[in-house]
Amino acid sequence: MCKNTTILAIETSCDETSVSVVSNGRNILSNIISSQIDVHKKFGGVVPEVASRKHLESINQVLDSALEEAKVTFEDLDAIAVTCGPGLVGALLIGLSTAKAIAYSKNIPLIGVNHIEGHIAANYIEHKQLEPPFVCLVASGGHSHIVNVLSYEKYEIMGQTRDDAAGEAFDKIARAMGLGYPGGPLIDKIATDGNPDAIDFPRAYLEEGSYDFSFSGIKSSVLNYLNSKKMKEEEIIVADVAASFQESVVEVLAAKLVKAAQAKQSKYAALAGGVAANKRLRQVLKERGEAAGIEVLYPSPVLCTDNAAMIGCAAYYKYISGRTSDLKLNAIPNLTIGDVRI
Repeated sequence: MCKNTTILAIETSCDETSVSVVSNGRNILSNIISSQIDVHKKFGGVVPEVASRKHLESINQVLDSALEEAKVTFEDLDAIAVTCGPGLVGALLIGLSTAKAIAYSKNIPLIGVNHIEGHIAANYIEHKQLEPPFVCLVASGGHSHIVNVLSYEKYEIMGQTRDDAAGEAFDKIARAMGLGYPGGPLIDKIATDGNPDAIDFPRAYLEEGSYDFSFSGIKSSVLNYLNSKKMKEEEIIVADVAASFQESVVEVLAAKLVKAAQAKQSKYAALAGGVAANKRLRQVLKERGEAAGIEVLYPSPVLCTDNAAMIGCAAYYKYISGRTSDLKLNAIPNLTIGDVRI
């Protein structure tokens, strides 16, 4: 294995501007994240044009801070990694332009990284003992996948959402209840004071043997419940609605991940993505994992959100296998796991 490899990574796929310096794939020297949550909160969600503009305003400052905290210069770097998809095209291009400029001016390799694969790689940083193969649930605002991680660079998609992603469902229900944005952390917090059995919302397990997800039904059920209560002028106990909704989503996510891990005879079932920070999901998965003899792993909250350290980790394994990108690398908004275009 290549030793003392220092990679600077850039992540700008959505509304976080992040730059990190990672040593030997799993050791974080710096991981600076500039969030735009306060900017987009008043819109109730991410506005792509605003996100791009904020990335442009922040990227140089975040880059300087990452280098300073890591105590390195451009001359100490072995490669530049950058998220090239999936994500918002304008946002991705800010990171790509910055990474290409550094790679060209310093004559060092450029490595394009898939954002979803980066989320999976966050587990390598948190759990030094973890190596493929294992099964991972990637759940965020834009993605819900169950992935069989065959190696550091090979993936098999076992299941994915057929409509809304899990995080998207959390955001939409939070907005409908007037809780604000982002919805996931707000529902997670409020649900602790609610009764998860108060309202019998549906669980969409789909057909037998399927690892796919569908959250449009639960979303519609919650919206219908809220509208019915308002029309009848009946009290809405927000904490109970949040807890019951969360429980219906969490039970499906946990059941399918454990079942997938069992099917692949995996020792580990890992979590990744923003929804991986959900406390109830972690609790239910721990319980189900222990019952099935499967160890459940997940990153710390800062590595669940969009961050550049996970991109640097994923890039390291491409770097040591000789897979780099050229300066024609472009943003691919609809990039899928394992896509050979990068």
